[in-house]
Amino acid sequence: MSLPDGRGGIRGARIVLGVTGGIAAYKAADLTSKLVQAGADVHAVMTQGATRFVQPLTFEALTRHPVFTSVFDGWAGESAGHVTLARDADAVIVAPATANTIAKMVQGVVEDMLGAVLLATQAPVIVAPAMEHHMWHHPATQRNVAILAERGVHILAPETGHLASGATGDGRLAAADRILGELRLRLGAQGPLAGRRVVVTAGGTREAIDPVRYLGNRSSGQMGLALADAAVDAGADVVLIAGPSVGTVAGPFDVRRVESALDMQAAVQEAVHGADALIMAAAVADFRPKAQHSQKMKKQAGEDDLVLELTKNPDIIAGIDETAVTKIGFAAETEDLLAHAAVKLEAKGLAMIVANDAVATIGSDRVQATLLYRDGREPVRLEGMSKRDAASRIVAELSGLLEARGR
Repeated sequence: MSLPDGRGGIRGARIVLGVTGGIAAYKAADLTSKLVQAGADVHAVMTQGATRFVQPLTFEALTRHPVFTSVFDGWAGESAGHVTLARDADAVIVAPATANTIAKMVQGVVEDMLGAVLLATQAPVIVAPAMEHHMWHHPATQRNVAILAERGVHILAPETGHLASGATGDGRLAAADRILGELRLRLGAQGPLAGRRVVVTAGGTREAIDPVRYLGNRSSGQMGLALADAAVDAGADVVLIAGPSVGTVAGPFDVRRVESALDMQAAVQEAVHGADALIMAAAVADFRPKAQHSQKMKKQAGEDDLVLELTKNPDIIAGIDETAVTKIGFAAETEDLLAHAAVKLEAKGLAMIVANDAVATIGSDRVQATLLYRDGREPVRLEGMSKRDAASRIVAELSGLLEARGR
């Protein structure tokens, strides 16, 4: 799914959420809330068993839509019940999915609205089982899950932990972030970057002075994370190389953590093999201490000044072959922004550069930037835009650049 402005993913997607009769049904309310917060249009379908654990009103309040509990619901006006639900869905999620529901899916049993929707839909289906440990590992359940997977259903295996029975084992419903990550992958499967591999760097680097102190910068990594999100939503397989300023990452990425500029250089050089594009959003330190002390440096009596000798870090993106990978770089400047960015665009062999007003952008959740292109197109101004929206625009531009190169 791709929206007109180049955004994709969960925002604006119509999701049918099937809730079945297990104790984990209460967790579906949290999942629903997260889907709605992410911008999805959620329509809940509950089995009769599910209504014994959670009231339909809970999901009505969260989704602002009626909840379907019977196969005869939704037949009014131009709405044709399960037919309309199935046809209009961008994806169907069954969470939690009981062993009973999974068995019915295999057999194609239609005794409620969920069964009817699952048979009628052409949208991707994600199933997140939740049940007691031995039920999950029973040969019948494992065979049923394998059959569904063979049919193209996407199975999110349950997690290990404390179960409602009081035992510990496999059977806990997959965490909401895992389900959302899987949904984003499925929604992006038909996106403009489907089948592409994109490497994104995020955050600043830390250049060690001694085991305690380092040289760093104010980069939060927000832009890099937004770019990784946007690339996934466009269908790309994303490698995210994250510096230490980047916090917890929740997304379907191959995350590789680094500390210093040299660490990032090595990670990028490895990750770009077989990649289609590199988006270098990280704020890499230009210099590092020439010598790193193995022990914490001590203040010396009578010494008021400390002199650090610095050496230049490598220019990571300039060292990547532009004929093999389409490169997008960033320039954070405090003066003569466009002039400095234009020089970097040519010198580093970039297809596009994002010229950032460093003072207004670094550490902020909004962007003041200009896009400059190697092919001579007129620059594009991104002013006062959220980093998420700016990332969507940059990824849309990347899609065009790759198509123009015939990659």
